[in-house]
Amino acid sequence: MTARSATASVHVDVDPAVAFEAFTGEIDRWWVPGPINAWDFGRALSRRIEPGVGGRVLEVYDDASVLELGRVTVWEPGRRLVYRSSVDATEVDVRFEADGGGTRVRVEHSVLPGGDVDEAALFWPNVLHWLVSWCRVRHTDPPPRRLGRLAVGLYYQDPPAAARWLADAFGLRSWDRVPGEGERPSWIELHVGDGAVLLFPADGKPAPEPVSHTVWVYVDDLDAHLAHATARGATIVTGVTQHGFRSYVAADVEGHRWTFVQASPSMRAAAEA
Repeated sequence: MTARSATASVHVDVDPAVAFEAFTGEIDRWWVPGPINAWDFGRALSRRIEPGVGGRVLEVYDDASVLELGRVTVWEPGRRLVYRSSVDATEVDVRFEADGGGTRVRVEHSVLPGGDVDEAALFWPNVLHWLVSWCRVRHTDPPPRRLGRLAVGLYYQDPPAAARWLADAFGLRSWDRVPGEGERPSWIELHVGDGAVLLFPADGKPAPEPVSHTVWVYVDDLDAHLAHATARGATIVTGVTQHGFRSYVAADVEGHRWTFVQASPSMRAAAEA
């Protein structure tokens, strides 16, 4: 039976008025720009919520056209936002409640009476947590998140466990979140700068034979990275070598080999700019 609703809540370290503004007015800053996070990723430039009852939830395209994703039916700044989807038979109800010096943001994504939609359409509980990290850094006006042109897909027997290990041992990060114990998200994306590493379940490989990849990651301090990875239990296949570039090779928890390379001064300067 298809679920009729899905709910989630997060705590953000800002007051309800700011949380409401961050959620609505700054949605394009905290929405993760992954390939499955848009209706038309190849054309999408941004996402926008127009204020007030009747305002549109929009995906904006590179030719200045838009796709209306929904229409606002309740607009109560600092308290509540409700919009009805224009692309399927669902409704999104978001509430903002004072919570210990911050705000508890609660979302309920529901199928409308008589509606017939796939359970995957109830996506809001899977993305609400993106708001948390944005509320921590919004006052610093960080640069927009941008995806690099290269992403690497790796197959693991246990992708969530692999993601936790890669974050802990190799220092990979996520614009989304690293899944905790017991969580099994359908999509895991880690990042090194603008580059993405996608983790897929091994039973989804396109062919039965082993798939081999060599992943290169440029790090600011190669020796410190090696020491950290070693301390965390990484298998060091090849220690630091110098062939015009300095690098070392390590194997992760399921045997994938990773080459870590000392970043150039220009790379480091770009990261600091």
